[in-house]
Amino acid sequence: MPTPQQPRLKLRQALGDKRMTAILLLGFSSGLPLNLTGSTLQAWMAHAGVDIKTIGLFGLVGVPYVLKFLWAPLLDRYLPPLLGRRRGWILLYQLALAVGIAVMGLNSPTKAPYLLGLAAIAVAFLSASQDIVIDAYRVDVIPPSERALAAAATAFGYRTAAMFAGTVIVLMAAHVGWRFAYFLVSAIMVAMIFATLRAPEPMASGAQPKTLTDAVLHPLQELLSRKGAWGFLLLVLLYKIGDAFALTLYSAFMIKGMGFSLDQLSIAGKLNMTLSTMLGTAIGGLFYMRWGLFRSLLIFGVCQSFSNLMYMWLAIAGKHVWLLVLATSVDTMIGGMGQAAFVAFIVCQCSTNFSATQYALLSALASVPRVFMGPIAGQLVAVIGWAHFFVVTFLCAMPGLILLVLLRKSIYALEARDNARLSESR
Repeated sequence: MPTPQQPRLKLRQALGDKRMTAILLLGFSSGLPLNLTGSTLQAWMAHAGVDIKTIGLFGLVGVPYVLKFLWAPLLDRYLPPLLGRRRGWILLYQLALAVGIAVMGLNSPTKAPYLLGLAAIAVAFLSASQDIVIDAYRVDVIPPSERALAAAATAFGYRTAAMFAGTVIVLMAAHVGWRFAYFLVSAIMVAMIFATLRAPEPMASGAQPKTLTDAVLHPLQELLSRKGAWGFLLLVLLYKIGDAFALTLYSAFMIKGMGFSLDQLSIAGKLNMTLSTMLGTAIGGLFYMRWGLFRSLLIFGVCQSFSNLMYMWLAIAGKHVWLLVLATSVDTMIGGMGQAAFVAFIVCQCSTNFSATQYALLSALASVPRVFMGPIAGQLVAVIGWAHFFVVTFLCAMPGLILLVLLRKSIYALEARDNARLSESR
């Protein structure tokens, strides 16, 4: 039995490890652009008086996150001119993101909505591409025995950036304007380049595919050849669909539906959401260690579906800041627990030989509900109202839970295979 001192020793070592510091900072770089094309852009449009159907349609700017697996093999196959296969691409995408975010700040959702939409799509594409390479760098630089510590560092960096872009920027925009807020994020992205320059080069980044055909076909063949592969892919798509549907129009619901101010949304909503998600992810990780994969997915999945009804309560009860805090805390904390188990489920399916492309494929598939539910949600809310909408999101979670139960034996086998692989690597 390990002594209580051993985990603390590993943590102290990790805090002084350049690799973990790099993972933390690159996680921040990865999380920074996401909300700028998602909930923060949504808050900007709602504050500017854009109608709910148009706001829902703008959810499609996140399509690159769904399609990123299409160009992931290119980033495995081809080398940039400097800093190696991983850090070189990260550097190039950070420079491009700094420019793209600044261009977004130069536009307006009312005066130039189409230009803003094009700039947002470009930023989403660059952000998704950066995610591909950062995920690959993390796989290359961190040994399997330190996966949990690396996951925690990534989550902390990513959520901190998401909180900044989704909370601080919205709060700042309420007082100094959206243009300055987006310019500030652009400047921070430039600063993240120094983290990439100081990040250690992986000891072994895997064999570069000899041809583009190899880079495309081999990861897919390996992923689909496993027993239960198609069921797993469907579960990746469905497991978080109810949770994603409920949060698709979160900012619009709080501003246009409930009448909360930008300050209230930033502090009671977005800041609270991020902190609750981070806490939930940590708690979910602890329970996952005790319960295992299937039990964690099932319990957290059931809780996720019922937590959506907190927003129905808010829609019926009316504008109450305390209820905004309660609904957001409960829903996003439980959502964070589910996310911890869900990420573990995705990682279990990735082979170390093709982790970059396979992770991109699976994470892109998981992003489908978050991206494509926006236009559906906007139309649905306009017809049935907010309270009934959240009942629909609760019902949307049921197919994923049913499929999870049906795949119980296959999930146990998947977890056993992954544990055996980790034991062999030690």
